Amino acid sequence: MRVVLISTYELGHQPFGLASPAAWLREAGAEVVCCDLAVTALDHAAVAQAGLIALYVPMHTATRLVTRLLPELRRRNPAAHLCCFGLYAPVNEGLLRTLGAQTILGGEFEEGLVALYRRLADGNVATGAAQPEPRISLARQEFRVPERQGLPPLQRYAALQIGTQRRTVGYTEASRGCKHRCRHCPIVPVYNGRFRIINREVVLADIRQQVAAGAQHISFGDPDFFNGPGHAIPLVQALHAEFPELTYDVTIKIEHLLRHAALLPILRATGCVLITSAVEAVDEAILARFDKRHTPADFRRAVALTREVGIALNPTFVAFTPWTTRAGYRTLLHTIAELDLIDNVAPVQYAIRLLIPAGSRLLELPEVQSLIGPFDPAALCYPWHHPDPAMDALQQRLMALIERAQRQGASRRDIFAQVWHLAHALDGLHAGLPQPARAAEPRKPIPFLTEPWYC
Repeated sequence: MRVVLISTYELGHQPFGLASPAAWLREAGAEVVCCDLAVTALDHAAVAQAGLIALYVPMHTATRLVTRLLPELRRRNPAAHLCCFGLYAPVNEGLLRTLGAQTILGGEFEEGLVALYRRLADGNVATGAAQPEPRISLARQEFRVPERQGLPPLQRYAALQIGTQRRTVGYTEASRGCKHRCRHCPIVPVYNGRFRIINREVVLADIRQQVAAGAQHISFGDPDFFNGPGHAIPLVQALHAEFPELTYDVTIKIEHLLRHAALLPILRATGCVLITSAVEAVDEAILARFDKRHTPADFRRAVALTREVGIALNPTFVAFTPWTTRAGYRTLLHTIAELDLIDNVAPVQYAIRLLIPAGSRLLELPEVQSLIGPFDPAALCYPWHHPDPAMDALQQRLMALIERAQRQGASRRDIFAQVWHLAHALDGLHAGLPQPARAAEPRKPIPFLTEPWYC
């Protein structure tokens, strides 16, 4: 039986979410076709001949694209079994089923996909709530080496830019889930404070095949690389021993950067050039609502620690929330400038607006329940409006400004200056850009991925 695996968007990298299940399904005897619609067109012939079409929904943007695609797939192949798998599948189950999805798989989905394939191959087409496969599985799987055959080449995806140097990027995962339960995080409704590791030899084998395909840099997609430092550190040490010229980037929360500060020099020595960290805010009250478990002072310390060891920090923010005031937004900008992080921050981060998806722990807060409207299936979130309408208008103006400036090739510093002046003009202020608190020193190019990180 032919199985078509579809990814609509996975943050600008070759989708691990197709390569991993492809290995499992081919081992089970399936004829697998992978379609990454972020860089290629839908394979209509493969869709027409498929017995199972499985769509990967790891995040908000990908799921919105899938909701538009499901009716088309049903029209093109009414007999195919449609499955949605990934982080956003179980929390959006009702909507996805109304659009044609017959099986929903979340968490550790590979074993579920194989079970589904075998069930369909045996002629058992049970659908709906009676699906025998678990909607959410947290089973400890024995991972296979991902099969990337049939996926577009790495050169078609986002690259790592360091000054004038451009490095081809591969992508893999060493773990899934997260030990933490930040209220705004979409991982929590599925994993609820648990994480699962992928065997070191499987990860190394996956990186090995990507290096052979031209990768010069590896982006680790783990929600937090230091959920299991006892797994992560031996992995990167083995990686560096085999590929000493290879660089890599990871995601680590501020809390872990401080707790495991002694490990940062090891990351740097093994090729880490960039750490993404979801800082989210520099306001104590907002951080408490998000249950982030760090403070603005912790953020400042993390900046100093990463700078001391020579790893660039890529902080991400939820710049607009119902609790972000005009002054608070300006404080965020001032902090970024004072810490000399303008070159580190992707401009889109200045306009990110809080998403409250289905299953969000933010819904536990009475104040959130009082400010949201009914779930919007088109937007895949609960809508909210800022008590100060000018803040909603500012967010929209900033997003348009940033998109326009990036199309015109403006630098991060030029864009920041425009954002700074627009934010201050809202209250008739004309403050000049602050100077960094640290002493002037020669600037090294800040590494960044050409596809910004956001949902």
